[in-house]
Amino acid sequence: MRKPNIILMFIDDLGIGDVSCYNEHSKIHTENIDRLAQQGIKFTDAHATSALCTPSRYGLLTGRYNWRSCLKKLVYVKSEDNMIEEGRMTLASMLKQQGYRTACIGKWHLGMQWVHTGDGPYDVDYAHPYKMGPNEFGFDYFFGLMASLSQPPYVYLENDHATAVPDTVSGVKPDMLFNFKYNQTWLPGPTVSGFNVRDVVPTCQKKVLEQIDKFAQSDEPFFLYYPTPAVHVPLLPGEEFEGKSGLGPYGDFVLQTDAMVGEIMDKLEEKGLSENTMVIFASDNGCAANVDYDSLIAKGHNSSYIYRGCKGDIWEAGHRIPYIVKYPGVIEPGIESDQMVSLSDVMATWAECFDIELPDNAGEDSVSHFCLWQGEDREVREDIVMSSLNGSLSLREGPWKLELCPGSGGPTDAMAHTDLKALPKFQLYNLDADVGERYNLYERFPEVAERLRKKLIGYIEAGRSTPGTPQPNYNGLNCWDEIDWWVNGKEVRIDLKL
Repeated sequence: MRKPNIILMFIDDLGIGDVSCYNEHSKIHTENIDRLAQQGIKFTDAHATSALCTPSRYGLLTGRYNWRSCLKKLVYVKSEDNMIEEGRMTLASMLKQQGYRTACIGKWHLGMQWVHTGDGPYDVDYAHPYKMGPNEFGFDYFFGLMASLSQPPYVYLENDHATAVPDTVSGVKPDMLFNFKYNQTWLPGPTVSGFNVRDVVPTCQKKVLEQIDKFAQSDEPFFLYYPTPAVHVPLLPGEEFEGKSGLGPYGDFVLQTDAMVGEIMDKLEEKGLSENTMVIFASDNGCAANVDYDSLIAKGHNSSYIYRGCKGDIWEAGHRIPYIVKYPGVIEPGIESDQMVSLSDVMATWAECFDIELPDNAGEDSVSHFCLWQGEDREVREDIVMSSLNGSLSLREGPWKLELCPGSGGPTDAMAHTDLKALPKFQLYNLDADVGERYNLYERFPEVAERLRKKLIGYIEAGRSTPGTPQPNYNGLNCWDEIDWWVNGKEVRIDLKL
């Protein structure tokens, strides 16, 4: 069988309720994303490994839970070193070994090793090439940004260098940025004169279309990873989309993103590539709170759909995401699966699809769901572990979900001024009966919580959640505050020593 081309579109901060084929009440008609779903399989119980962008990208590209890495909470916000460990297999390096040409265009946000000139977060020699960027992790070509659209430096990167040296500063104070009233602004930092933040999304889209043109000149298969900077703040839709959604700049930005999906699908048709190209569409986490949720809900649109929370939260809306796969000749059109899957599973799924044997130190938390692509309807995953903004962990097994924090583990607590001390230390929900996570059953079913607790500890100790040789976690084992437990009113310390 001829190896398929692969395009993986990874949307930034798109809520599951923003996609009309997932939310029958959505006020945004995402016709192109819906068309993609009609041509392939739509997963309704798919999850990012984290409710935040940096760790979510790590989980997708490595098939490994992000909390095993050096980053235990939050995201990269400065010029940090690489999060992906040197020598670790990624989706790109795995495919490159199979003869694929590879490219990454858009938002990297996994760190890289710059030459620093001082102790400040952006004291960097931008004229000097950086190391440990996308090229070192399997991508032949890279063009895009170091991090999010709202984070400096404001300069395009290409392969292993900045395309220009920042010579000025732009942006607003951080406390303003995280107020929804300023969701069309960005953090202050090094900027190249003439760099227009509004142009970034269309520039990356143009590069993607040009890259497809280049790939089409050869019969060798290609993998194009497209982590678009949209729809992360700043919300800067193109002029042709302003006012189009009736929901303000966020809704307009979603419509622009949907149009971008359509342009890519049309380009594949134009180049005669459509029938031999696997197209994957997913979001890295839920919708962000600073898009002005209240205004959207007042207009009848809920980006979180029927789920609780938002980006950063341990609750479902933080990490349950749209996930759609089109693969002509393998996936029948119009399939919908309610089986539980994780974005960390892409690696093992591709490995099975292309008959690749993963080494023991790769894809430690990746479980193949290739059988679901082939039309089967059966459980492929017994459980999933997710993480939140503050590093809290949750373990989902069937309908049961244990959350190792008293509240959201993310921004919702702060916005709601939640008194966490007044809440039970942990949360347990039965999603079959309570998908909105409103009724905490932790104190009613301590035996369920205890069983899930022990399972999670086992996964931490083993350095993996799949069969295979135990692997080390970064910083060993004693790095999780959640291992201090309250069980039946007694504090229990689980000593995890190597």
